[in-house]
This record gives sequence, structure tokens and C-alpha cells, in this order.
Amino acid sequence: MTDARYRIKDTQGFTEAVCKRTPRDDSRRYNAMNISTGAVAVSMVVIRLLYNRFFSARRELGWDDWAMLWVIILAVPCTTVNSIGLLASGLGRDVWTVTTDQLSNFAKYLYVLETFYMAEMAITKLSLSLFYLKIFPGTTIRRLLVGTCILNAAFGFAFVTSSIFACTPVSRFWTQFIHPEEPGHCINLNIFVWTHGASNIAMDLWMIALPLSQITTLELHWRKKAGVIFMFFMGTFVTVVTILRLQSLLNFSKTINPTWDDISVVWWSTIEVNVGIICTCLPTLRLILVRSVPRICGGKSSKSKYRGIHSIGNRNDKNNLMRPKQFELASTDSTVVDAGEQSEKEKLDV
Repeated sequence: MTDARYRIKDTQGFTEAVCKRTPRDDSRRYNAMNISTGAVAVSMVVIRLLYNRFFSARRELGWDDWAMLWVIILAVPCTTVNSIGLLASGLGRDVWTVTTDQLSNFAKYLYVLETFYMAEMAITKLSLSLFYLKIFPGTTIRRLLVGTCILNAAFGFAFVTSSIFACTPVSRFWTQFIHPEEPGHCINLNIFVWTHGASNIAMDLWMIALPLSQITTLELHWRKKAGVIFMFFMGTFVTVVTILRLQSLLNFSKTINPTWDDISVVWWSTIEVNVGIICTCLPTLRLILVRSVPRICGGKSSKSKYRGIHSIGNRNDKNNLMRPKQFELASTDSTVVDAGEQSEKEKLDV
């Protein structure tokens, strides 16, 4: 190997051995975080799907729920590969402590997981856009939300496709670490991942501003309104994580010690995905809490009134799921009534 990075690798490995330094290993800490946050995220989605399918007023899954199901289909193997594949291939250890085969496998796993990460983030944001589209009736806000859905889908497709074909040939993504002399090239990965992160931040801020702009239409007691605002503002935590992830990407494609340096990138990417999933499920969790402990969560025991949404349409009409529904705004006593199921009333909160 004539590449400078491999001479540095050999020199560092020799230095560590001579100085008898304890090898660095941050894999256990990452594994604990990955499994715990992944388990919470999957559990939240399962609870959401079960509640909406069997216990909600409509007793069916909306398009936003189906989108979250697809996120979990991607998230479960990602969590597994993070713990079994990446860690076994040297993540969290210095590159001079891993074999050539491990380094090659590390780069392959990183390539797959980067693509899955971008797909998960795009579908999660799309699910949230579809959820907003389901609950906000105004013509203007619905047009903005439809545009947001289209933009999320377009961004997701563009970034996932770019991630897959970031290198020519594709195998260059992982062979560059082992056989740097082989022909091939990659796009500027630093610019690519920073562009993706910046677009995520912009979209997060936009999707926080949209629901907050509708809070003024709710005739709620200020404490209830504050609770709703707090729930939406929880989404800013994802934005903070995205910013922290951006800082870890400064030398993403320039490092000579990828198995150690990239753990910060993988760490924040894992948190960003799982926290995003959890935050997207918070509205459903709030409904469950309102039904379970209404006096604590401001449910049916509260006498404050607000503009209730009466959705007009048959719940069995699958063709109506994405079509703008007719809404009637009326003052109600904390009750949302589905006109398609007028025989059952469910005490819910906004």
C-alpha cells in the first residue's frame, strides 16, 4: 500500500504497540444507545398503528400511518446492521486495530446505511406532512401541505438516488479505502452530506412553523394551547440533533481514521432518525394519554371549548383518504365527531 493514509495507519499502530497504550473502543456505548433508542422508536410506531387501527374513532390506518410503517421496515434492519455489522467491522475503534477485510466491510455497511438513513428521514417527514394534511381543514394550509408533501418526496428521491450513485463505479465507495490506486471517482461527499443536512434543517423549521400558524384558530384555554405548542416544539429537538450531526460531518470524506472518526456521524444519524420517529408519533401518544388520564392531560373533564372538526365522509371510502374533505367548524365540548360514525363519539383533544 503506497497511499499516505496507510503509512500513517501502520505508523500509528506501531506507536500504539510500542507505547503500550490501551486501544480506544467506543463501540459498547454506541451499541447501548442504538438499541435503546431504536427499541423506543419501533415501540412508538407499533403503539400508534395499533391505536389508530383498533381504538381510534375511524379505526383505520391513514396514509401517514402507512408511511411510518415503511419507516419501521427500514429502521429495524438499520438498527440490526448498526449493532451487528458496523460494530463488528470496527466502528468505534481506531482503523489500525482492524483488518483490511473489516475495513472493506465497514465501508460497505456505511454505504448501505447512509442510503437507508436518507430514505428514513424523507419518509418520516412525508408522514408528518400527511398527518397535518389530515387534521388541518383550511384551504390555504392544505395547499401548503400538499406542496410540502411533494417537496419532501422529491427531496427524498433526489438524495437517495444521489447517495446510491455517489461514486463511479458504485463500488468505489468502499474500495477507495483498500485499493486507492484503482480507477474511479466520487462526488464531493462533504458538500453532499452538508447539503442534505441543511435541507433537513430548513424543512424541519418549515414543518414546525406550519402547525404553529394554526394554533390561533383553536379556541382553547391557554394551558391547553400551551400544551399543544409544546408538543409541536418537541420537533425542534430533531433540528438540534441535525445541527450537531452537521458538525460531525466536517471531515467525513477526508478522515484517515474512518472507523473511529465516523462514529460521531453514525451516532448523531442514529439519534436523528429515532428521535424523528418518536416525535412524529407524539400526537397519537397524547390522544392515548388524554383518553387514559383525562383530568391530568386536559381531556374530557375540561370545560374549555374550541373549534371542533367534524369530518364528513365514509371511513370505508378509501378513495377519500387524500381528497380534501368537507369540514364544519363548530364549537364543541372537547369532542371530535366523525360523521361517518355518528353512532360513536370519542372524547379527544386537539
